Amino acid sequence: MAVGAGGQGGARELYAAAAECLATADPQEKCAKTRAYAAAFFEGRLPIDPEAPPPAPIRFPGRPERPRLVHPKHLPKRGLGSLAGRAAFLHAIAHIELNAVDLAWDAVYRFRDFPPGFAEDFVRTADDEARHFQLLAARLGELGHAYGDFDAHNGLWEMAEKTAHSALARMALVPRVLEARGLDVTPGLIERLRDVGDEGSIAVLEVILREEVAHVAAGSRWFRWLCEREGLKPWPTFAGLVRAYGSQAVRGPFNLEARRAAGFDEEEIAALPGLAEG
Repeated sequence: MAVGAGGQGGARELYAAAAECLATADPQEKCAKTRAYAAAFFEGRLPIDPEAPPPAPIRFPGRPERPRLVHPKHLPKRGLGSLAGRAAFLHAIAHIELNAVDLAWDAVYRFRDFPPGFAEDFVRTADDEARHFQLLAARLGELGHAYGDFDAHNGLWEMAEKTAHSALARMALVPRVLEARGLDVTPGLIERLRDVGDEGSIAVLEVILREEVAHVAAGSRWFRWLCEREGLKPWPTFAGLVRAYGSQAVRGPFNLEARRAAGFDEEEIAALPGLAEG
């Protein structure tokens, strides 16, 4: 693979780098490119080109042949008491993190009518998510498995496709709903892993939980920025988008401390239970 001025691949400006990472099928290669391009961007070696071609219509990102993608209802329920169950659980999280790499790059590539801080936030998010995938893949290897060994679903990328026309909907539904769900459920999962003595997996999840707060906060920040630009009230707009897109991911119990740190204000905190009830 040729090494260009931008990083590990050949892209010399940010939007081309984002498109290249999105198109890369091999997960480890995708993550390595992501990390190299992120470093180049923050070192000033990967500029934003205002004359870059406009974004192409959204399409399915590069993916390996495995895992097989199935409907969520066809995924088996596995307990954490067995090694195979824990491996399947970590595989599901790894799949989420790989999707999150693509979601972050797609936000950079697709939504350009923002101040420079938008690209900075989502390049940083892509870099974090790539590192999270690498940590999970390494832990899977320690448990005798690899990414692709278990079936997975495509729900995260389906939401990307549904919101490709609207930065407002994307910021509401991906960081503030789907990623925020991780803030709610991860502490309980860590406790379940502690019950079975899986300290190696706990260490990885604790890193992810800590760093995901900033990703949700970026979504909150730019969601509010868009609402202000368009003269919209944030909470009614958010609640309306959740209901319009039929997301079932807003449900309790909620990690209120993490959600506050991620930019949910007290009005939103108070109203979340009602939104969860539909």
